[in-house]
Amino acid sequence: MSTGQDPGGRAPTEEELRAAYDAQLSKLRVEHIVLDNVVMLINLGMRRTGLAPGTESERDPAQVRLAIESVRALLPQIEAIAPDEIGQIRDALSQLQLAYVRIGGPPGPEAGQPPAAEEPEAPGQAQGEPPSGPGPAQRSGRLWIPGQ
Repeated sequence: MSTGQDPGGRAPTEEELRAAYDAQLSKLRVEHIVLDNVVMLINLGMRRTGLAPGTESERDPAQVRLAIESVRALLPQIEAIAPDEIGQIRDALSQLQLAYVRIGGPPGPEAGQPPAAEEPEAPGQAQGEPPSGPGPAQRSGRLWIPGQ
């Protein structure tokens, strides 16, 4: 087991530590760090859902949302630097988004979904009362209904 000392028993000097650190940095590539961070964000986001046994007390929807948005922001870079990995990352992100909704996170832009269009209330319609008759998409003819 290494104690951080050389065989002569002395601790490495600051210069030796700096040289070793520089040697490690010279081998690293930014794309490796980006990929590692995306994987970490997905794993930590899943943990913060509190859905895995033993993690219930760690549930934090705000942290899950931040993980989702961070990974989504990095997807274009991942596509460019690791096209073979993008499918797995998208699948993992989808699972994280589903878990977010399952724990009560709102579906919508926060979970990577397009925002729902607000439908204006019809005149004379009470708040919270279901609309009578066809909706605006059906009235406009834009709604596809199977068999019609």
